[in-house]
Amino acid sequence: MKLVTIETIPGQAFQALDVVKGTVVYSKNFGRDFMAGMKTLVGGEIVGYTEMLNEARAIATKRMVEAAEALGADAVVGMRYASSSVMQGAAEVVAYGTAVKFV
Repeated sequence: MKLVTIETIPGQAFQALDVVKGTVVYSKNFGRDFMAGMKTLVGGEIVGYTEMLNEARAIATKRMVEAAEALGADAVVGMRYASSSVMQGAAEVVAYGTAVKFV
């Protein structure tokens, strides 16, 4: 499955099928939360949160690809990520784009 953030694939004609998305709500665990609190005292990257969001993006992307495959798509164009806090200690990550079939 080809995933691109641009709206076209140079040299490739396609038909738009539908918008597809993958969503996950991911929460931090106590260990990550405690270590993040300690890190805020000295500054720098909070690696535990970076890893958490990378894992969440991977899951959301996988779910989006599965939705596109269910439509018989060859690619997803205009792919994007969005995230938001849904409650204390939990974030929603959404991967979305337009599923397309090559012609």
